[in-house]
Amino acid sequence: MPDFHAFLTRLPYELAFGHEDPATIVDRYHTPDLEYRTDGNILDRRRLIDHAGPARKNARELDIQVHETLIDDDRAAARYTMTVRTRKDKTLRIEVHLFARLAPDGRVRRVDSITRTVEP
Repeated sequence: MPDFHAFLTRLPYELAFGHEDPATIVDRYHTPDLEYRTDGNILDRRRLIDHAGPARKNARELDIQVHETLIDDDRAAARYTMTVRTRKDKTLRIEVHLFARLAPDGRVRRVDSITRTVEP
């Protein structure tokens, strides 16, 4: 199973640019009972899979810089910046503060995160 750093860095890239079925990618990194809360929105497994469609359609480049991570037993936290360049040449830079609960196999079962868009 992927480690937490792979969850932060490879999962978004695979969802945006991968050729695998998005469900396969999501299941590689998350448990089936996934609960992903970000900025007050709740994504379950189906909504996270559906998010791959727009990401694949709109993203041209993706860069993720992980600034800090902390893992303690089944809890993990990270602070990172995601920069996305869209096909319309717009650049989005998003700061993310993420807290996760991990399953025994290392996959993520719950996420609570807050984000903010900053100037590129």
